[in-house]
Amino acid sequence: MISIEEAQRIILEQVAPLETEKVTVFHALSRITPQDHIAPWDIPAADNSAMDGFAFLHAGVRENRLRVCGFLPAGEVRSEPVPPGEAVRIMTGAPIPPGCDTVVAIEDVEEDGEWIVLRGKVKGGDHVRQRGEDITRGDVVIPAGSLLRPQEIGMLSAMGSTSLAVHRRARVAILATGDELLEPGATPEPGKLINSNSYSLAAQVLDAGGDPVLLGIARDTLEATCDKIRAGLNADFLVITGGVSVGDRDFVKAAIEELGGSVSFWKVNMKPGKPLAFATLQGKPVFALPGNPVAAMVSFELFVRPTLLKAMGHGRVFRPVVQAELKESTANKGNRPHLVRGIVSRHNGRYLVSTTGNQSSGRLSSLILGNGLMKLAPESTYPAGEQVDVILLDRDFEMSPLQG
Repeated sequence: MISIEEAQRIILEQVAPLETEKVTVFHALSRITPQDHIAPWDIPAADNSAMDGFAFLHAGVRENRLRVCGFLPAGEVRSEPVPPGEAVRIMTGAPIPPGCDTVVAIEDVEEDGEWIVLRGKVKGGDHVRQRGEDITRGDVVIPAGSLLRPQEIGMLSAMGSTSLAVHRRARVAILATGDELLEPGATPEPGKLINSNSYSLAAQVLDAGGDPVLLGIARDTLEATCDKIRAGLNADFLVITGGVSVGDRDFVKAAIEELGGSVSFWKVNMKPGKPLAFATLQGKPVFALPGNPVAAMVSFELFVRPTLLKAMGHGRVFRPVVQAELKESTANKGNRPHLVRGIVSRHNGRYLVSTTGNQSSGRLSSLILGNGLMKLAPESTYPAGEQVDVILLDRDFEMSPLQG
């Protein structure tokens, strides 16, 4: 068996970013840009008003009174200078006219015919957005390798982009194996199980930004397994669940070798997920994951998800790992590192964690109840209050600030 870290290294060394494709700005959301995006102009393009109000020269105010000499709505430009002691009624976003350097909000003046009276003290430069205050022409606004979030989409649009190159989404073929499997919708029978793995793995692919392709179920024969694997080679990656151990009807390894694949490793020193393999077949990475639901999903998190993210151009491919304080004592009595499903919370600026109960690799509810994976060393006991490493699985939780 090899370690988790060694398995991750072997896999990631064999994966390169996928080619790029051109998409509209709208469809670039949650994609990775392979190039720098440089500001073609200043934003704002000119000094403009941040408020609905009156624009004037601050040094020209006498006795807090100004005569109103015009109106400037957004979208129009005034080229005629505004004389000192006078003001122009101005709308938010309108360019500051010549002769003005300050704006006072409408609610901060009293209007008296063609005059306004300033109610309070106004500082020079108030409520004026300066040219280039947001970005300056020539700035690298969005560096290569950036994840395009809604704010980046808005900025690209503001810089005039209508389409751009992004790394394309990884197509991931997903195959379940086993005579005991039935597809969702079928009536459960004695000795049969519903094929939930294909759908949880497909959801994990979608969550990572990829496109899943469901291949269905391969029955427990070498020929059927080979046929399904061949069908999956049209995708960029192939993920197989079940049939990866050493039982009489576990044909995945034999099928990969029969089709000319090269196996890099077959077992990983971890629990759950020990019977896990990585191979290449016709240049395509192939992951053979365990059939137990929790083992399949945990293995995907540790090995498949980082691979897909790297292929799609992400710089950060691993989930955040934090130190959390155990709320109760726990232990790993086995001889392999144990990834224990945990419930992570925050209190007074620190992370806390407790287990989700029974850690059977067939108990999918242990993942539903939790939002992290505790990393427990082999043959170790952890008293309450001890710090342990926890992989954060909940995206919203990992990005939110500490509570307390």
